Amino acid sequence: MSQRLFQLIEWLKGFRYIKFGLVGASGTVVNMLILYLAQEYLLAFIAEPRSRLYASLTLAIAVATVNNFTWNRLWTWADRLRQNRTSSEPGQATTPAHPGLLGQFGRYTLASWFGIALQYGLTLWLSHTLHYLVANVIAIVIASVSNFLANDHWTFRRRPRRP
Repeated sequence: MSQRLFQLIEWLKGFRYIKFGLVGASGTVVNMLILYLAQEYLLAFIAEPRSRLYASLTLAIAVATVNNFTWNRLWTWADRLRQNRTSSEPGQATTPAHPGLLGQFGRYTLASWFGIALQYGLTLWLSHTLHYLVANVIAIVIASVSNFLANDHWTFRRRPRRP
C-alpha cells in the first residue's frame, strides 16, 4: 500500500492531474454556461422543464467534451503527443504511432463514457432535490476522476518506442 501511495505522489509531481483539473475547470464553466443557456433560453420551446433538462444536459456535456478534448490534447498530454510522433529510431521511416485527430477524439469520448454517463445520471437524480446547476457541479466533480484515469491510460497513453 505504501508503495502505491509513493507511486501516486511521484505521479502527481508531473502536474498532469493539475493540468487536467484546470482543463476540467474550464470545461465546467463551458458546461454550466451551455446548460443554463439551453435550459433557460435556447430550448425554452420544450415546455416541460424536466424534459428540457434532458436535452440541455446532453448539449452541455457534448460541448464541454469537445472543449476538454481540445485543451487536454494541446496542453495536458501535449508531451506524449510529441513523443509519440517521433517513435521510430533515427534513419528509419517515421510511421504514425497515434490515431488521427478524429480517432483520438473517438478514444477520448469512449474513455470518458463512464464519466459522461455518471455525470448525466447523477445530475438528473440530484436535480430532484437540488437546483440543476448545483446538481451538475457535484456530478462533474465525481465523474472527473474516472475521466482522468481512463484518458491517461488509454487515449493519451505513452507508446513504447519501436525497436
